[in-house]
Amino acid sequence: MNLKKISAIIVLLLSILACNLLSPTEDTSTPEITEPEPTTVPTEITTTEPTVSSGGPAIANCPIFPADNYWNTAIDSLPTHPQSDAWIDSIGRDESLHMDFGSGEYEGGLLGIPYDVVSGSTVTNYSPEFYYADESDTDPYPIPDNPSIEAGSDHHIIVVDTDTCNLYEIFDASFDNGNWNGGGGAIFDLNSNALRPDTWTSADAAGLPILPGLVRYDEIEAGEIKHALRFTVEETAGYLWPGRHQTADPDDNIPPFGARFRLTADYDISGFPPEMQVLLQAFKTYGIVLADNGSDWYVSGAPDERWDNDMLHLLDVLTGDDFEAVDTSVLMVDVDSGEVK
Repeated sequence: MNLKKISAIIVLLLSILACNLLSPTEDTSTPEITEPEPTTVPTEITTTEPTVSSGGPAIANCPIFPADNYWNTAIDSLPTHPQSDAWIDSIGRDESLHMDFGSGEYEGGLLGIPYDVVSGSTVTNYSPEFYYADESDTDPYPIPDNPSIEAGSDHHIIVVDTDTCNLYEIFDASFDNGNWNGGGGAIFDLNSNALRPDTWTSADAAGLPILPGLVRYDEIEAGEIKHALRFTVEETAGYLWPGRHQTADPDDNIPPFGARFRLTADYDISGFPPEMQVLLQAFKTYGIVLADNGSDWYVSGAPDERWDNDMLHLLDVLTGDDFEAVDTSVLMVDVDSGEVK
């Protein structure tokens, strides 16, 4: 073999050796398969916070009764009650309406019926003594320190417990020897349509809750009031659904507790300020409910420093003649329930 062939063989062998040294060793073992991490889907968080009924008014995440409750139902398309003319004559056809709420104070008290919103577990719970004890709820009432109390003769205390969505109302409240006392007390489950036992009063003579019938300024700001409003008259007789109590025997010519009235559809509200148009539209759509004895045609609301009292007085032009009584009996599902058809 000549020298050229030997040199070529040596070069070839060196090349093969260099390639083997530079190439990684092939791994013929079965590779370990790593499973991908599962995708984490957030778990739905459930809390004890109450659920607001869809469509109805609410305060602090609590419904002010279900959306299908009597208070939250429009009555603008219902028929006129057969006793409408007689009842309006009894109250006063020429008597002016009065918005019994506003800003500031009158004779040392706030204008309107105030209410408190509390977490019941964080305030003291009291067992008030009532002088109408046989028609009062006696479960403990969560009452904050220095609660808001209505000025005047009725001295109402109204409390919404956000822990339970229960409404607590006391009539003629007073504090003595470390405990609250009152004329009567009523507790309402704001998620329920249940009415009080038949013939029972509440913090109102009609046996109805007060809070759902109050005008609140935040509703004016929102541009809509979605419930009926509370009002008073001097003389009443009997009661009709959803009223539960009377202070005088029935008389066809005198309005009963629970009677509902509305501003007539043809009353022109366009000339009033926008804020008052919200209130006037509520008079037409949801109406006003006769709930207590008091001054004729006095409509209830919560005090608020944002009310313009002069603007509220623009509604003094309304009189009984601008209203009509409504037949709400067609709404009733059950005489012991505030649910409507």
